Amino acid sequence: MVKVGIPRALLYYQYYPAWKTFFEELGAEIVVSQPTNQAIFACGNERAVAETCLPVKIFFGHVISLADKCDYMFIPAVRSMGDKAYNCSKFLGLPDMSKALVPECPPILDPEIDLNKGQRHLFQVIYNNVGRYFTSDKGKVKKAIERSREASLAYRQRTCDEGLTWVEAIEGKQHHDHSQSSDSNPYKRLKVAVIGHPYVVYDDFVSHRLISRLESMGAGIFTPEQVPPETLDMCMARLVGKAHWSFEAEIVGAGEYYLESGVDGIISVAVFACGPDSMMLDMVRHSAGNIGTPFLQLSLDEHTSAGGLITRLEAFIDMVRRKKACV
Repeated sequence: MVKVGIPRALLYYQYYPAWKTFFEELGAEIVVSQPTNQAIFACGNERAVAETCLPVKIFFGHVISLADKCDYMFIPAVRSMGDKAYNCSKFLGLPDMSKALVPECPPILDPEIDLNKGQRHLFQVIYNNVGRYFTSDKGKVKKAIERSREASLAYRQRTCDEGLTWVEAIEGKQHHDHSQSSDSNPYKRLKVAVIGHPYVVYDDFVSHRLISRLESMGAGIFTPEQVPPETLDMCMARLVGKAHWSFEAEIVGAGEYYLESGVDGIISVAVFACGPDSMMLDMVRHSAGNIGTPFLQLSLDEHTSAGGLITRLEAFIDMVRRKKACV
């Protein structure tokens, strides 16, 4: 059976179920890299130029770790998911950069995804750059695309209906009420929204287990994927108007939604030197300041220490708890 490697980085968290379904429909076996660790980071960091952002360095490390474990590597160039809103250029250059920096990589399946060009163009791109390597039957490829779309919609619906994070949904966990915590916990019922890219928030190496640390402090965690996409789009439009970035709703829209819903605090998570994130998160920070909602902005890089992060989280949670007690 042909093996297809999928790096556990960047867009993996949002689209893995769709990708897995697509390739399995074509008879392939999926091989996913291990969660990020020091060895994976070191390999990627060694190959990338210094100015490369941390998530991309880690992506290269995942590609290297899979290079001898699969027959093909799946690295799509996701330009736009529609509405003339576009991804960061790093997503467009991933296939070419991977070919250049990881010469030992097996053949790369690299469709350029741009939903602005229509469904017919999308099918042609997927067939020519991916499907034909597995079958000459265009009907089979079309069916695989349809099944993957269904899997993606079901995945997204589950995070909304059951209040799950991307990772919890991938792992098949059951519904969890994030707004509740133990009666014996002094931080009971704190509602904290965490906004940021999934590849930062859910990569425990990058975020130093941010979500689990907050939960251990008694915070109920709320994330962008737990809100219907159309609701995020409406909230984003109220704050900034038309989106310019494909990921704007998951940051600006989620921030605005949770501010309106009355969470006790918001934590934004971004990597150092990310220009688009710094502008978007500043809008949310400004909105939070206007209504007095505690806001913590975390900027992470490879030099961020777990100790310093924990101290900031503890101070923030304590501040939120005290503010809530005074209301």
